[in-house]
Amino acid sequence: MRKSQQAEREYEKVKHQLENLEESVRDRCKKEFTDLMIEMEDHTNELSEGRIPFLDYKTYTDRVFFLPSKDGANDVMITGKLDIPEARRATVTQALNQFSNLLNSKTFLINFIRTLERSHDFNARAKVYFASLLTVALHGKLEYYTDIMRTLLLELMEEYVHSKNPKLMLRRSETVVERMLCNWMSICLYQFLKDSAGEPLYKLFRAIKHQIEKGPVDARVKKAKYTLNDTGLLGDDVEYSVLTLQVLVHGEGPDVTPVKVLNCDTISQVKEKIIEQVYRNLPYSLRPKWRPGSTGQILSDLDLTSQKEGRWRRINTLAHYNVRDNATLVLSRVLHPQQNYDQNQENHEERNALLEDDKVFHLVRPADELDEIKSKRGSIKDKSMTKAITEIYLTRLLSVKGTLQQFVDDFFRSVLCSGAVVPPAVKYFFDFLDEQALKHNNVDEETIHIWKTNSLPLRFWVNILKNPHFIFDVHVSEVVDASLSVIAQTFMDACTKSEHKLSRDSPSNKLLYAKEISTYKKMVDDYYKGIRQMVSVSDQDMNTHLAEVSRSHTDKLNTQVALHQLYQYASKYYDGIIASLDEDPAAQSKQLTLRLQQIAAALENKVTDL
Repeated sequence: MRKSQQAEREYEKVKHQLENLEESVRDRCKKEFTDLMIEMEDHTNELSEGRIPFLDYKTYTDRVFFLPSKDGANDVMITGKLDIPEARRATVTQALNQFSNLLNSKTFLINFIRTLERSHDFNARAKVYFASLLTVALHGKLEYYTDIMRTLLLELMEEYVHSKNPKLMLRRSETVVERMLCNWMSICLYQFLKDSAGEPLYKLFRAIKHQIEKGPVDARVKKAKYTLNDTGLLGDDVEYSVLTLQVLVHGEGPDVTPVKVLNCDTISQVKEKIIEQVYRNLPYSLRPKWRPGSTGQILSDLDLTSQKEGRWRRINTLAHYNVRDNATLVLSRVLHPQQNYDQNQENHEERNALLEDDKVFHLVRPADELDEIKSKRGSIKDKSMTKAITEIYLTRLLSVKGTLQQFVDDFFRSVLCSGAVVPPAVKYFFDFLDEQALKHNNVDEETIHIWKTNSLPLRFWVNILKNPHFIFDVHVSEVVDASLSVIAQTFMDACTKSEHKLSRDSPSNKLLYAKEISTYKKMVDDYYKGIRQMVSVSDQDMNTHLAEVSRSHTDKLNTQVALHQLYQYASKYYDGIIASLDEDPAAQSKQLTLRLQQIAAALENKVTDL
C-alpha cells in the first residue's frame, strides 16, 4: 500500500511538472512561429530573385536511373568510362551498333526480357538496372520504347487481373516493365518540373533547410531542434545564441559577407553556412572547397584543445573557441588535391581518425554503459519524466509544420493541378489505364485510382520529393532528408483511398497532418477526375512529343555504354535467349539467332564457324 501511495504521489508530481512545461512551451511556440514567418518571408523574397539550380537532362536522368545502383556516383553509366583496349575499339563499336539494331527488333527484345525474367537469379535490383540501361539504349526511339512498355504492361495486367490481386499492380518495381514505366514518367515530366513544379519544390526544400538550421543540429547523431520527424528531434534543450560573423574570403577582395550562425555550431557546420551564404548564387557542385580559418588561429572540428568528458571528446564549436558576435572569420582555400597531396592526405586521415573515434559527441552525449546501468536502477519518476518531456517536444514538430504549411500546400497544388499544365504523358497514360480497366469486370474505380497512384505519385513524385538532388544541383543533408520523408509520407497517404483511423498510438507524422489529409485526398480525387475530363492525347500527338524528347537529348547520353552493359546480360543468359529465339517462328524468319551469334563472336573476340 505504501508503495502504491508513493507511486501515486510521484505521478501527481510529474503531472504538475508536465503542466508547467506545457504552459512554457505554448508561449515559446507562439514566439518561434512569429519569428520564423518573418524570416521565411525575407527568404522567399531573396529566392525569387535567385536562379533555381536545375540539373541538365543528362545529369537528371543519370541520378534518377543510376544513382540508387550499388556503385552510386561511380556507376559506369554515370562516369561513361568503358575499359576497352584501343585495338578492339572499332570492332566493339561496330558490334554494339549491330546489337542496337537487334534491340530495335520487337520480337528479339520481348524474347530477351522474358528470358531474363524467367531466370531465378535475375533479382529485383538487376531488373531495375536492366530497365534503366534499356531506357538509355532506346532513348533515340522513345516511340518504340513506349510501344514495348505498353505491350509488357498489357501482359502484366492480364496476370494481375486473372491470377493476382489487381490492386497490387505497379506497387513495386518487381518487373522490368514497372521500372520502364517509372523511367518513362521521369523522361516525360522533366520539362514539367522545369516549367511548373520545380519552383515550389525548390522553395519547399530551401524552407525546410532554412528552418532546421535556425536551431541546433547535432552533427554526430543528426538530430535537430526544428524538424518534422519525431525520430530526428533533438530531445535535449540546448542553450545557444545567434551570432553574425563578418566573413572575408581569402583572395577574393576586401568585401565582407555577414553570415548568421549559432555559437553551438561545429566548425564544419559554420563553414557550410558561410559557403551557402557567400556562394548562394552558385550551384552546389560549382562551389569551391574551403577550410575555415580565423584571423588568429585555424579552427577545426577536432584538435588538441577539444574538451574531454570522461572517455568522450566533444566536437569543437564556436563557443569552444570563444568566437563572439561580429567576429571576423577568414575562409582560406584548401590546397588543390594534386599539390602537396601527401600532407593533405595525412591531415585528412588524422581528422578522420579523430572523427571516426566512437567516443566523439557534439551536443548530446550518448548514454555510456555505466550511465545505462545507473538509469536501469533509476526511479519510475525519472523514467516518466523522460517520456513526458519527449512528448512535450512534439509540440515543436507542430510549430515547424505550421511554418512550412504554405510551402507544402504550394508544392502539392503545383503537382495536383489538372488545369492546362497537365503533361501529355500523364493524360495519355491515365487514359490507357482507364481503357484497359473497362475490358475487365473485376477492376473497379478504387483499383483504377490505385493504378494511377502507383504509376505517377508513388513512382515519380515521391521519388523526386525525397531526393531533390535528382533534379537540383543541391546537397541534401540527413536532417533535411528526415523532414522531406514526412512530407513524402503525407503525400502518399493523400493518394490512398483507405481511411486511417487515428489514435494516441498513431505515428506522429499521421497525427501531424491529420487536419490537412482530407483536403489533400480531395485534391488527388479532383486531379484524377480533371484529367479524365480533358481532351485525349492521340497516339500521333504523344509520338510527336516523344520524338522531340529523343531529338533534344539523346546525343548527350551514354548510349554506347548502355549497349555494352546490356550485352553483359545477353552474354550471361545467352543459352536461354538462343533457346527462346529458336522456339519463336517470328524470330526464325528474321534470323535473329544468327544475328545474336555474330554479335557475340565480335564482342567476345571468339573464333567461330559462322
